[in-house]
Amino acid sequence: MDSSSAALKAFIDGVAAADPLLLLGAGAIAIFLLTVFTALLVSGARSRRMAREAAERSAEMRSEIAALLKTQSEMSGRMHSMSEIFGSRQSELNKHLSERLDGIGHRLNQSVGEASKNTTENLRRLHERLAVLDTAQKNITDLAGQVTTLSNILGNKQSRGAFGQSRMEAIVTDGLPKGAYAFQATLASGVRPDCVVYMPNEAPPLVIDAKFPLEGFHALKDAETPEAAKSATARFRTDLLKHISDIKERYLVPGETQDTAFMFVPSEAVFAEIHENFEAVVQRAYRAKVVIVSPSLLMLSIQVVQALLRDARLREQAHIIQDEVMRLMDDLGRLDDRVRKLATHFGQANKDIDQILISTDKLQKRGQRIEGLGFGEEAEEGDKPRLVAGGES
Repeated sequence: MDSSSAALKAFIDGVAAADPLLLLGAGAIAIFLLTVFTALLVSGARSRRMAREAAERSAEMRSEIAALLKTQSEMSGRMHSMSEIFGSRQSELNKHLSERLDGIGHRLNQSVGEASKNTTENLRRLHERLAVLDTAQKNITDLAGQVTTLSNILGNKQSRGAFGQSRMEAIVTDGLPKGAYAFQATLASGVRPDCVVYMPNEAPPLVIDAKFPLEGFHALKDAETPEAAKSATARFRTDLLKHISDIKERYLVPGETQDTAFMFVPSEAVFAEIHENFEAVVQRAYRAKVVIVSPSLLMLSIQVVQALLRDARLREQAHIIQDEVMRLMDDLGRLDDRVRKLATHFGQANKDIDQILISTDKLQKRGQRIEGLGFGEEAEEGDKPRLVAGGES
């Protein structure tokens, strides 16, 4: 580069000495050539820089490739180790899964067996319950037949009277002892009430009538029009008043029966209907001393009568007990006198025993004194003990 610059400078100096114009052209050419030369120089420097950069990049790439190869070798070793580990783990997993599957199969078989057993047991219980349901259905069918029979009984006047009589008799029989009542007993007037209950303390018996008219009540319940209901109501009221009047005239006998009689209604529904819609009839029965009773009220009344009878028996027994207590007190007084006399005898005997003990004590003392007396030959005359009167020395 220095030689080229000197040649160029010599050329320019030569041209400048020859001609100014040529000098200018030569300067222009020189400038051009300098520009081209500079560009060449710049391009060569860039090429060298790029070569150096390429070499550096190549070296970096080689180092990176070496690192990658090293990493690849390490990865290969790790992959080999991991494959061995995965192989062992896979075998362990297969073994564990096989054991778990065997256990699950065993438990499943047991569960299926238990489920089958439980299903069989449940089916057996279901059959038993179905048998119970069949029995209940049969009982319901029988009850339906009995209800139909009961409806037929209540529809027939004579059968209905027998039904009311049987219910009344069952209540009385269950509540009172034998001999405290009588069915179809004949009074002095010749009438035969359905039941008489004998009262305590020789009081007149209580009369119970069980023949209650139900035709009007059934007509009232079966009425579909206001006119039919009005007619049935009037009929039912008339039947009630007539039955109350008959009981008063036939069964309320002064001196022979109680001044109150029971009219037994064999249905709680009929009893409620009378007290709810026929207040005038209830007041009429009250004034006539006829008490309308349902099965529950009759049962309660019978229990009251039973309590009265029990109280009367207790009072009778109380008199007997009182007499026995008085006799016991007399015996106790005599026993007290005899004990006192015996105590006196025991006191005198104690005194006599004390006197005997005193005498025996004196005798013992005298014997000891006699035993202490000296009778030897060596005893001197003046030293001999002397007995005095009274036994004392």
